[in-house]
Amino acid sequence: MVKAKIKFAGGSDPGRVRRNNEDALHIDPDRGIFLVVDGIGGQAAGEKAAEIAVARLRARLERLTGTTEQRIREAITMANNEILRAAQTNPEWEGMACVLTVAILDNGSAVVGHVGDSRLYQIRRGEIRKITHDHSPVGEREDNRELSEAEAMRHPRRNEVFRDVGSEEHAPDDGDFIEVQRIPFDPDSALLLCSDGLSDQVPSNEIRAAVERHAGNPEAAVRELIEAANRAGGKDNVTVLVVEGDQFGVAQAFLPVSSPQVVRTHGFFTHAAIFVAGLLVAATAAWFSRPFWIPPPIAFTPRILVVGSTGAPFTTIAAALAEARPGDTVEVVGGEYPEQVTLKTGVTLRSRVPREAILRAAPMSKGPAVLAEGVKDARIAGFLIKADEKTPLSEGIALTRSDVEVDDMEVWGAAVGIAIRGEGSPVLLGNAIHDCAREGVLIQGPSTPWILHNSLQRNKGAALAAREGARPVLVGNVFDKSALELPPEVPPATVKEKNYFLDAGRGGGRRPDTPERGGRLQ
Repeated sequence: MVKAKIKFAGGSDPGRVRRNNEDALHIDPDRGIFLVVDGIGGQAAGEKAAEIAVARLRARLERLTGTTEQRIREAITMANNEILRAAQTNPEWEGMACVLTVAILDNGSAVVGHVGDSRLYQIRRGEIRKITHDHSPVGEREDNRELSEAEAMRHPRRNEVFRDVGSEEHAPDDGDFIEVQRIPFDPDSALLLCSDGLSDQVPSNEIRAAVERHAGNPEAAVRELIEAANRAGGKDNVTVLVVEGDQFGVAQAFLPVSSPQVVRTHGFFTHAAIFVAGLLVAATAAWFSRPFWIPPPIAFTPRILVVGSTGAPFTTIAAALAEARPGDTVEVVGGEYPEQVTLKTGVTLRSRVPREAILRAAPMSKGPAVLAEGVKDARIAGFLIKADEKTPLSEGIALTRSDVEVDDMEVWGAAVGIAIRGEGSPVLLGNAIHDCAREGVLIQGPSTPWILHNSLQRNKGAALAAREGARPVLVGNVFDKSALELPPEVPPATVKEKNYFLDAGRGGGRRPDTPERGGRLQ
């Protein structure tokens, strides 16, 4: 992928009616990934659906295998099926789902994936074009020009959708599920992704005008559009994400405007001038009084904070995490880092090259190498955590009451590879946990972690032990030379069907029957 020169910003606001915000967004300029999600289900359910969607899309889209279109289809399908399974495990989440729009910049194009009634617009040369189609009865009629935009915005069935992410099982190639298209992304154009909290309140021509008015300053455009949605009633959460090419707003070739006729009547001109001056005074007063009647929306531009032994802005991971804000990424170059890492809410911590950044026990400490307590919406990816006789680790990673995503990590030789304690729904995706003195993964307490596509091998205790009310979801994992210790609530038939067991041992706890060597359990 050739990187485009872009400016970008995103923001989200609960609106004027709802207290909670079921919208979510994700911005990854390095990989050209831009995502808006609108949760369905109310309160915790909608927020949970959006949270799962962001996590699952990130996990698949950041793995650069397959075409961009394939990645989008697989990512949305993963999110769909996991939202559905999560709803089936918790009565409070029953019926939850989401709608979403994602755009990936790819060699002068934008590949757009879409389900539902969130939207992507393209703005160029004084025009705005709706790229996505609303998967809703009213949106379909609007797209077919049976309703005007204004009529559709006022329609009582505006909020109904007939496609969503999470209400029924899907496969990536299902014909009536994901809308995927590739469009040109020219340097003089801009993309706007939004939830229906904007498009149901602000006409498209006003959206275009705001983005063009603030060309070169997408943060200002995001703020103005969120304010406009709230002034129009703020009936829903509103999320806006703007991506500009580096020539957007420069020498725009708009259609010529004919010269106005000169009014020669002196008295009329004087009255018109007074009237215009009055309007300007009123508008100026309204503008400068905005802080008193419109609370500022949330808008941010995420940063990448680089950690390295020489030449980098930060020499320790702890220093970079202390500086990081929610939405930022801390990127660590190769080398050994003898420090205990404490994760931070909303911050991604990743190794620039997988396995080249190595975490060991901090001086005078025996671990864990990575800690998270009460942390939400954080992610750690790509590190090697290594223990030996000189630098032992009680635990490679310890997550307590945290919703953290652990991706593509290798934990080698700790007493316990990854420990999960208390409530929460952390995600372990694509990790290698091996040669631990006790459990590979130890789960204690009423959590519902997602354990997906991990390899757990040669751990001397159970490969995975779930105790004290834990209810893990196990899909696509490889277990080698270790038993599983599972609670009665986890059906062994499901575990056998959805995971692989290679020469599983006979010790420790209740586990599925042992299959033939090298085969999937039938």
